[in-house]
Amino acid sequence: MRPHAALVTLAAALATATAGATAAPAHADDPEPAPRPGVFLTVSGSDNTWIRGLKLMCAPEPSGHHPRAAEACAALDAVDGDLDQLPEHPTGCTKEYDPVTVTAAGAHRGQDIAWHRTYANDCLRHAATDPVFDF
Repeated sequence: MRPHAALVTLAAALATATAGATAAPAHADDPEPAPRPGVFLTVSGSDNTWIRGLKLMCAPEPSGHHPRAAEACAALDAVDGDLDQLPEHPTGCTKEYDPVTVTAAGAHRGQDIAWHRTYANDCLRHAATDPVFDF
């Protein structure tokens, strides 16, 4: 075979092989994976000097490492996952300034949650977010 004919044959073979490679991937018709259920909750001290976190699972039933999972899930259900709507519990908190930041990220009953707040101290955090961030 002449060198030119070999190049033409090689080019044709590569064109055939790459034609399949440029087609849509085999999984293109697969639906996007469902978001992993549950909400990852964190509580951290000023300047992130300490942090703790856990994943709260509410479906199909309350579970996870949250010590008050059933109550936390009920609180989230009562506000349709809108943590800004959690009712504040009256308390006698001091005016001490030792900021605490809480975050929630994930999905609750199909609703995405991406939320965070900083409170002046842990007592105020507890009053505003109990039982969700009570761990």
